[in-house]
Amino acid sequence: MMSKMDDEIRHITPADANIFSELGFDKPQAQQLLQDAEKEVRQLLALKQQLMQEISGWIADNNLRQEDAARKLAISRPRVSDVVNLKTSKFTLDALVTMLARLGKPVSLIVG
Repeated sequence: MMSKMDDEIRHITPADANIFSELGFDKPQAQQLLQDAEKEVRQLLALKQQLMQEISGWIADNNLRQEDAARKLAISRPRVSDVVNLKTSKFTLDALVTMLARLGKPVSLIVG
């Protein structure tokens, strides 16, 4: 005998809400957690953009069509378009580092 799955929606978090407040953290801690998370996201996006600009610059410097760049990078042509158009949400850092390695451009990380 199958029991009915409980699929009732009990709470919807508004898009502009502080998710940490929604999870039950007190207001000061929730605000700090939100600020920390936003800072991490900005840093990640900046790193991705820098790597994507390096790839895009290589494509431009070599006067390549996206199709030719795709073969060299071992990705699809639409993925090259995503790189060139800085669609950061579509890539992980390791995917971008791998692409640069395929171009003979090793990536170094300096923490400081």
